[in-house]
Amino acid sequence: MNRLTNYSSYADAQQHASTAALWELFDGDRDHLNIAHECITRYADGSGRAAVRIAHADGADEILSFDQLAAGSARFAHWLDAQGIQEGERIAFMLEPSLPFYVCLFGAMQTGAISVPMFTLFGPDALRLRIGDCAPTILVTNADKADVAQTIAAEQGKTRVIVADDAFLETIAHYPATYTPTTRADQLAVFQYTSGTTRELPEAVKHTHKSLVTLMFAALYGTGIRPGDEFFCPSSPAWGHGLWHGTLAPLALGVTTGTFTGRFDPVRLMKALDDYRITNMSAAATHYRMMKNSGKGGNYNFYFKKLSYTGEPIDPGTLDWIDAHFKAPACSMYGTTEIGVVLVNYPGAEDFHVKPGSLGKAIPGQRLEVQRPDGTPCPPDEIGELMLWRAKRGEAGGWLSTKDRATIDADGYFYHKGRADDVIISAGWTMSAVEIENTLLKHDAVLECAVIGVADEKRGQVVKAFIVINRQGSDALARELQDFTREKLAQHEFPRIVDFVTELPKTPAGKVNRKVLRDREAAASAASAA
Repeated sequence: MNRLTNYSSYADAQQHASTAALWELFDGDRDHLNIAHECITRYADGSGRAAVRIAHADGADEILSFDQLAAGSARFAHWLDAQGIQEGERIAFMLEPSLPFYVCLFGAMQTGAISVPMFTLFGPDALRLRIGDCAPTILVTNADKADVAQTIAAEQGKTRVIVADDAFLETIAHYPATYTPTTRADQLAVFQYTSGTTRELPEAVKHTHKSLVTLMFAALYGTGIRPGDEFFCPSSPAWGHGLWHGTLAPLALGVTTGTFTGRFDPVRLMKALDDYRITNMSAAATHYRMMKNSGKGGNYNFYFKKLSYTGEPIDPGTLDWIDAHFKAPACSMYGTTEIGVVLVNYPGAEDFHVKPGSLGKAIPGQRLEVQRPDGTPCPPDEIGELMLWRAKRGEAGGWLSTKDRATIDADGYFYHKGRADDVIISAGWTMSAVEIENTLLKHDAVLECAVIGVADEKRGQVVKAFIVINRQGSDALARELQDFTREKLAQHEFPRIVDFVTELPKTPAGKVNRKVLRDREAAASAASAA
């Protein structure tokens, strides 16, 4: 019987993809399923086959096998049982990609506890909010973070802090190297925090073990993963893209994955892609842009057959660089932590034409529209709100807003036009921050940029651009960039204010954080008024 992994074409996806077909990829069923078994244990056959390759920022390479991860996570699961951990208790871990990270991730889920990955660069306020929100029984971290974690844990009064050092690994090594999970498919497995400010904590997205099954739509058609791929995702596995698309999805299909640890370095990444002979990569738009800006792409060999990106659009200049150096089309994969991946470009499907800059088309079984404020569909090329149809069991379905602006073309391809709050209205003109950014990035002086609307007494709002450049900033260069944008877009569509900066604020997932810029401007405006 053919499985979905045996098909690669767009036509086959439309004909064969179904939820029932996804379940055929797993050992578990609709009653009992365990993510750790599906991703690790069933592939631990004693062969020592690589599960995860870790590229360290300092140049070191670390390879962890399915056998190592299965044994280590089983031992950690037995240790948790010995500590009296019960079903549903939260086990948090704030670790870089490493043997302890994966041991904690999969070990906790085997017992029926809930894994809570946390970003290693969280400051005290961010960590305090998350510990207060999920109330983990145990927090596993490294020696550098132990003091801060202990202080916060003492305030909360419940969480026990464990340092994942050699002594701890020796402790759990005395437990058995196999474990038989009994989790239900609908049992909670992971709490996933989205990125946010320390003063505004996003609610944790709560995933069950069967979330792994629906994830396979994104794996098969968003990143194009198939057995035999050499996969890599440089995004941190503490965040949605790095965990679900970069870690769980490939491992669930028995595919060796790769990740990055330490301060991100685009040149180090390219060396790893060459050394590991990676054929399939999924990364943030920022990762691709940083590789381009390094100027070192010509120093390495690449073996790509499939590429995908998520988080934000890639500017045309970076797409051209990808075509020239990687020789494979960069395929957008659109979704959110809350709704999952819904628009893809079917990497590896020879019968699917990838339109540069497009979000692609819906994954099998999904329905999306670009709508006007009155709920009617927009005609081709008209900007509206991107809406997702969600059916509800036992009752009528309805349209769910993605809070993104988009267009759809005559061929049914969707295009991102920015978040709803990234639309700038100035003197009655409606402008897209993304469109202005993409135009600025075509100028040879611009490395990165972010555009927002700021308050203006005369026009309501005006466009302000924050720009990272490769030369000395000046009033003359600011005027040159304004004229450059106005000539390529429209006479009214240009940044009236240009601020040269050394870096842009980014979310932990690598996306430019325009909200931080908007908040700063609002605070500065309020202080000025006072």
